[in-house]
Amino acid sequence: MAELLTIEEAQRLILERVRPLAVERVPLEDAGGRVLAEPVRAAVDLPPFASSAMDGFAVRSEDTPGTLPIVGRIAAGAPAQKPLRAGEAMAISTGGVVPEGADAVIPIEYVVERDNDVEILEAASSGAAVRPRGGDLHAGDTVLEAGERLDPVRLGALAAAGVAEVACSARPRAAVLTTGTELRRPGEPLGPGEIYEANGLILAAQLASAGADVTRLPAVADDEEAHRGALERGLDADVLVTSGGVSVGPHDLVRRIEAELGVEEVFWRVAVKPGKPVAFGVRGSTLVFGLPGNPVSSLVGFELFVRPAVLALQGYSDPLPRFEPGRLAAALRQNPARDELVRARSTDASDGAVGLEPLAGQESHMIARAAAADVLVLVPRGGGELPAGAPVRYLRLG
Repeated sequence: MAELLTIEEAQRLILERVRPLAVERVPLEDAGGRVLAEPVRAAVDLPPFASSAMDGFAVRSEDTPGTLPIVGRIAAGAPAQKPLRAGEAMAISTGGVVPEGADAVIPIEYVVERDNDVEILEAASSGAAVRPRGGDLHAGDTVLEAGERLDPVRLGALAAAGVAEVACSARPRAAVLTTGTELRRPGEPLGPGEIYEANGLILAAQLASAGADVTRLPAVADDEEAHRGALERGLDADVLVTSGGVSVGPHDLVRRIEAELGVEEVFWRVAVKPGKPVAFGVRGSTLVFGLPGNPVSSLVGFELFVRPAVLALQGYSDPLPRFEPGRLAAALRQNPARDELVRARSTDASDGAVGLEPLAGQESHMIARAAAADVLVLVPRGGGELPAGAPVRYLRLG
């Protein structure tokens, strides 16, 4: 039997077969979660005018300290109608346009206002509490590069820079299919040997969080014709993710029927626990993932192998999982043959590092236990034990 692939080898084989999807123009208000296909440049200076950073009084710094008449009041969106002359002050709100002639703003808490005069007790420096025009960026500057995903902060930056629409890779169309005669929908009565189907919901949520447009196909029983019909429908998508039926038992039909439907299997089985019998193949431009039926195996396989592919389809610049450094809060024994992803809770360690507390119940069917985890700790294969306090890498969930 062929040697198992490493996680890194499997990821490389997947990404080698990903071709980014077509580019489309998207209104900014509809672009949340999308990935930029080209750099975006600012349409205006930001800020587009010199503005006040505080509520206070716009002055000429050379007129301070002193008592000055208040000759105008400026609100955000309502600029002064005339320049500020020597020996004058104008009240100004945060975000208001600093009037021509002024070069400083004195915060309201540092002055004494009487009648229509303002007494400034200390000298102001030129530029104090003034946001200069273009201090954030200038028109034509690059706001974001291609390959960046549009989270709320990036969307806000583009909106402030006057960008109305962006070029993004199309959202991948993803199909999810769960297999098994024993599966029932939550809420239905369970018969002997039956269980509630959870993997389809898990995978659909994971796909949506990666930016895919998801279709959940009805779960199918362990029947060849049912498998064939469902797989044919799923292969019309950009990504097909199945759960169950990828091992070597008599009812594991997925890989054989996919081959009959023209799927070229790139690999099967990876040296990872949980999730060793993961499969990956292609038919044309469709990426086909076969994940194990145990829910935690399916969840882990998605994060390691499916999510990077879905992100890469959208042109994401760094699609691989981002493992971060932390320290074990309790000892863990290594698996001699496979890297292991251990469910854990993150805590604050005494030295400022992230502490990682492994959960009890690591079996791959224990999805209820896994719900308490917020990270997956990567335990490299080996013949020993990682002691408490050992440095490790972890992947955030959610």
